[in-house]
Amino acid sequence: MKRVTGHGTRSRCAVSAALLLTPSLLLAACTADAEPRPTVTASPPAPTAAETAPSAGASASWRPIDDPVDVATQLEVPWSVIVLADGTQLVSQRDTGAVLEVDAEGVTRVVGEIDLTAAVGEGGLLGLAVRDDDDQTLLYAYLTTADDNRVVRMRLEGDPGDRRLGDAEIVIDGIPRDRVHNGGRIAFGPDDRLYVATGDAGDPTTAQDPSSLAGKILRLTADGEPAPGNPFDNEVYSLGHRNVQGLAWTQDGSLWATEFGQDRFDELNRIEAGGNYGWPVVEGGSDDARFVAPAVTWTPDEASPSGLGARGSTLFVAALRGERVWQVDVTDGAVAGEPVVLWQTELGRVRDAVVSGDELWLLTNNTDGRGNAAADDDRLARVPLAPQS
Repeated sequence: MKRVTGHGTRSRCAVSAALLLTPSLLLAACTADAEPRPTVTASPPAPTAAETAPSAGASASWRPIDDPVDVATQLEVPWSVIVLADGTQLVSQRDTGAVLEVDAEGVTRVVGEIDLTAAVGEGGLLGLAVRDDDDQTLLYAYLTTADDNRVVRMRLEGDPGDRRLGDAEIVIDGIPRDRVHNGGRIAFGPDDRLYVATGDAGDPTTAQDPSSLAGKILRLTADGEPAPGNPFDNEVYSLGHRNVQGLAWTQDGSLWATEFGQDRFDELNRIEAGGNYGWPVVEGGSDDARFVAPAVTWTPDEASPSGLGARGSTLFVAALRGERVWQVDVTDGAVAGEPVVLWQTELGRVRDAVVSGDELWLLTNNTDGRGNAAADDDRLARVPLAPQS
């Protein structure tokens, strides 16, 4: 469905580059009518020992073979979607604290409401992750309370169509919170560790402090303890982040993260253990050897990236202000070629992108007060994928 947005034509200036031999060879261009192009950085970090070895088909690129089709509609400020083993989906609603189950016909029902949520500004019920543990399935959720951001877990009980949540148990708390920059994405990695993306909570100085949980990617055991081998002997895996909202692994074992910049550059980063990504000293790339350069940068009006999905060697980046999905191919931990725009303005603001099997799942975010909501917003949509021949 084609959407009508409130944006008029405006001139844009952006830097574009292919993968070149050195950063100094990036060629800049500024025109009044040209489509913005992302900047790709040439030399990403090498894979770390904490990440898994390549698996079969790691080099395969994946492509959408059709347009998005709505599965569920009229959601209220959805933030995260996960696909369960039986094919049903769970969706978090940021402001209500409700976890919804979506069945094969797109019918939604409330599995439970997390009453610890304090939905103020960008906070609320945010990321979801699921883990099978012995004879039970546990749902993990990142949420904002009156005092902090935290991750809790609950037993997911019952069968499809009759699921319910057990009591909440704190996994980690004390993550700084604010009206903005709460991070919120969580995911279990190939190493079975829980990765938690946090924001600087409006205090940029915390991002450079390895003893603070703000402005970081955390790596934890399933019970919330610092994972063995973490670089700072605490929960912190990487630092120098402003507001990370996407986490995904390509099949070569690389961890990738999307990050909101301030007003110049949004980022796609390849995450390495102990890596410092520069905020607030640096926004985007720099010549400072202390900081890991982003793999791709965008201007905020073409990205404002949130959720991140991966299949094979292809990443799918959900863009809010950019109102599009970006497709990014990688090879050996490096971006291969220039990112490609998918479905610009047709979905409006896109909050989450998740790949399950051969399907890409997308959550729109047009009812959060910043979008132009259509009658059926917000929506959960599905896109079939296939490997590129």
